[in-house]
Amino acid sequence: MAIGGRRKRSPRFVEIAVEAGVSPSTVDRVLNERGSVSDHARHKVIAAAQRLRIPRLLPNAAHELIHIDVLLPDSRTPFFLRLRSAFKSAYPIPDKRIVVHRRIVCQTDETSLVEAIMKPPYRRQGLIIAAPDTRSVRRALEEASDRGEVVVTVVSNVAVVQGTAYFGIDNSRAGRTAGLIMGRFALRAGRVMFLSGRNDWAAHQERIAGCRDAITNSFPNLRCDVSSFETLDDDYRCFAAVAEAMQSSHLAGIYNSGAGSAGIKKALEQFDLEHVVTWITHEPSDDHQQYLLSGALAMVIDQDPDMQASMALRYIIERLDSNAGNTSGPSGCDFHVYFSENVKEGQYLSADNGGPMEVRAAPPKRAGPVGR
Repeated sequence: MAIGGRRKRSPRFVEIAVEAGVSPSTVDRVLNERGSVSDHARHKVIAAAQRLRIPRLLPNAAHELIHIDVLLPDSRTPFFLRLRSAFKSAYPIPDKRIVVHRRIVCQTDETSLVEAIMKPPYRRQGLIIAAPDTRSVRRALEEASDRGEVVVTVVSNVAVVQGTAYFGIDNSRAGRTAGLIMGRFALRAGRVMFLSGRNDWAAHQERIAGCRDAITNSFPNLRCDVSSFETLDDDYRCFAAVAEAMQSSHLAGIYNSGAGSAGIKKALEQFDLEHVVTWITHEPSDDHQQYLLSGALAMVIDQDPDMQASMALRYIIERLDSNAGNTSGPSGCDFHVYFSENVKEGQYLSADNGGPMEVRAAPPKRAGPVGR
């Protein structure tokens, strides 16, 4: 005859799953802290295990998953492709509770961008974003910050939003550097035209303004356009703008703050037969390395997307770590300049990211008049 009552069998994952109303695999992920479970499901599983008095050490319900969003535009420019890749490997995260969601948002759909900022499908603790500086985006970022999220902007700052940090280059100083080199390198007097990727991005506005100021203040032989031409990083729009300028004015320089370089190169090959136009742009991409070596490009400015990704992630994780000591404050990222003599070697994009865009055979529509 057995002495004493029989010890009750420990509830299995299936029993906990039935009690919590979830799948056994969800129970496994929660109890073994494998991540990839919503906060709501996590609390349900832990509560069910407690009710069933499971004889094991349960995860602390207070130690919920930490969700960080990285919102980037769907741009196919070499820079943004490199930035996407940088966020995949920028910062090793040993804490299994931290989940980084990399999301690509259509850059021409501001409604979807604002919704992604304001309505995450989970309780989000951190947000890293590259976005235009518009009223709707500002309001959405302010709301995210007011909810207690750590908000970081990269590439382009949204400066009026309080409580956010910016990790990126000083775009105004980058533009002034371009203006200084343009003035020193210019082979003749004449007009300097400005091409901007997108006029609603603060980064492009600051670069153009900085370049114009540096040239206007120090090089009276150069005449700056009063406005920039928005290219939308499109090769054909760049081609059309430069071709029109070459045929209608005494063009001395081109400063392009965005992409579309294949179009500029094609226009210069056709219309700058004496090679007198000084061209400066951004990013040491694979095509720009070749243009520097060939002499078509005078200089490129590198804003180091890898460093921006690493610093932004590290800052958010340190801010969210309640056990961390002194959290490093936000600081700017250094930019670098490259000429033919110190051109950066090695591939800018890996094979799986794709290469630079080619000039289309026919444009989707004609580019508008080029501002002067």
